[in-house]
Amino acid sequence: MATRHKLIIGDCTDMGEIADESIHLMITSPPYFNAPFDYKDLYKDYEHYLEIIRKFAEETYRVLQKGRIAVLNIDDMLVDGEKYPITADTTRIFLKAGFRYRDRIVWKKPDGYLRISRRSGVLLQNPYPMYYYPDNLLESIIIFQKGKFNYRSISQNIREASKISKKEFLDKKWYMTLWEMNNVMPGSPLEKNIAAFPDELPYRIIKLFSYKGETVLDPFVGSGTTMKVARNLKRNSIGIEINKSLIPIIKKKLGFDAQGTFLNHNDSFVIVYREKKKYESFR
Repeated sequence: MATRHKLIIGDCTDMGEIADESIHLMITSPPYFNAPFDYKDLYKDYEHYLEIIRKFAEETYRVLQKGRIAVLNIDDMLVDGEKYPITADTTRIFLKAGFRYRDRIVWKKPDGYLRISRRSGVLLQNPYPMYYYPDNLLESIIIFQKGKFNYRSISQNIREASKISKKEFLDKKWYMTLWEMNNVMPGSPLEKNIAAFPDELPYRIIKLFSYKGETVLDPFVGSGTTMKVARNLKRNSIGIEINKSLIPIIKKKLGFDAQGTFLNHNDSFVIVYREKKKYESFR
């Protein structure tokens, strides 16, 4: 099965290149509010950050097919001693955009991921009430749905081709609202200064909420993990990214060799440069 992939260089508050109700699944991880890296000029304060989330939520609702799923990997953030309720605020924004709240999964990182920090270590210096500040080992995966899904809209052969392994479902405990997954370690060659989620996260979501041949959207595609996993799972993908310096990393993840040749000639890949109003096409 040949797949199609499109990378749009621009911001996701306007998804004008994407037709209404043409997307089957949206999964993304918006930039952390306290660690924007190359996105430091994208928003000036928390209210501006939430305004970007609002516009992105409205566009996601427009492009998503009825009954389909939108998934965000997001969490509350501590900035200069103040904790921002990003998960709650984002949930309210998506509900106001028209989505139904379907579920929340907690992603637990390995116990060894954190060491006692200056913040949590305050209690060791002052072992008294009111000095407790825990370090965060968890992130939220919040799931929304646009109306109700028509299960009869999928043909039997596509249903069978997309069947989920019962063994994988049980062995990896997908049935729980607590998912234990390793995070991408700092300093990974393709993830320098990028807060990327691990392949396992979009792998589970894409398997659980889409069928082969359908289109997966990641509006904050970053280094291209969602597009890579979508391609491996025989789904089409669209990624939107404002930072064009990530193009070489995305291309490498999608399967280009050192000479810039797409390794699977059955698939296609297009880069749309919104500012320059041009595109590059690869097969």
